[in-house]
Amino acid sequence: MFVYPQSESIPVGIVIRKSPGVTRWAQWAWQAVGVLPGAGPADWKMLRSEDNVTEYHAATRDLTLYVSDAEAYVHELGTRQPSVYVVMRRDGTASDTPLNVVLITASPYEAQDYEDSGEEIVEKVQMPVGMLAWVRDFVERHYEEEAFVKRRRNKNRVDGKEDGIGDPRIAQTSDVYRAPTSKKEVAQ
Repeated sequence: MFVYPQSESIPVGIVIRKSPGVTRWAQWAWQAVGVLPGAGPADWKMLRSEDNVTEYHAATRDLTLYVSDAEAYVHELGTRQPSVYVVMRRDGTASDTPLNVVLITASPYEAQDYEDSGEEIVEKVQMPVGMLAWVRDFVERHYEEEAFVKRRRNKNRVDGKEDGIGDPRIAQTSDVYRAPTSKKEVAQ
């Protein structure tokens, strides 16, 4: 297995809530509602059940931070409510657990890529305080802001001659601004 240089990972449990659907066509609504940093392996382990609402520790996936995504993490940390994104895919084989957890990421750019495909469900879950500190420390160690470099313009003046007036390959005997006078000239 390839390990990216200077990347860091932690196992994160994903909590999914099953609640009654709001329409007659959807019996149940499934939503990622929490994360458990440092969680052990799980496969739809029931955490609690109360009034037709059940929460499951659906899966544990590694949240990996990459140096190449440090700018995305800075963007996420600058939001009002820093979050992680849980990517899930519908599983048509199991009716009691209809979602497979594919990935968890702290990069809003990666989450957007999965959202754009339309095949996955991407849910935003608030980042716990400990995880927020871990991501912030990673960003402080690895993010280097690119210095703004103003582009330099060429000092050549291009407005001194009249470019674009007629086609220089076609010999013109009269004014290039004239209007055609006959139907024959218009067709040519």
